[in-house]
Amino acid sequence: MNAIVIDAFEFCRSNGSHEGVTPVAEMTRLTKDCADTSGTITWKVEGGTGKMGFPQMKLSVAGTVQLVCQRCLTPYAHTIDSSTLLMLGKDDQQADEIEEMIDDETIDVIVGSRSMAVADLVEDEALLALPHTPKHEVCPDSALLDKAKSEKISPFDALKGLKSE
Repeated sequence: MNAIVIDAFEFCRSNGSHEGVTPVAEMTRLTKDCADTSGTITWKVEGGTGKMGFPQMKLSVAGTVQLVCQRCLTPYAHTIDSSTLLMLGKDDQQADEIEEMIDDETIDVIVGSRSMAVADLVEDEALLALPHTPKHEVCPDSALLDKAKSEKISPFDALKGLKSE
């Protein structure tokens, strides 16, 4: 992902907008939770002014990543489609004050910066959109896996085979 760095406050004041498509392979923190590095994340970030005149950004991410099902341990395609509203404070103290003032669980209040990497925001949102316990809606037929588990071959049986030769 080309390194888009914004002045978050100016971006919001001028109603800025950026969008793009980033390969999952370029998101190193996200790939740690994935079965492989295939797929892309489409994203869009829009600046503006929100409740009580505070700067805010709307961040949307969508795409498909490969996760490992925790039930059957096979990879599956997981669709990410997430959007969040980020309200910006100048420091931790102001962010806490804004959070108390707006009292809205649907808005995340973060500390803004004059050099904010959009790629980090996009990857953070993609990570937050992943399920805590990834699993298929319905696991694929696991009859072969069950059969392999039930047909445990003793290592001693293999040694008997070597001795008879």
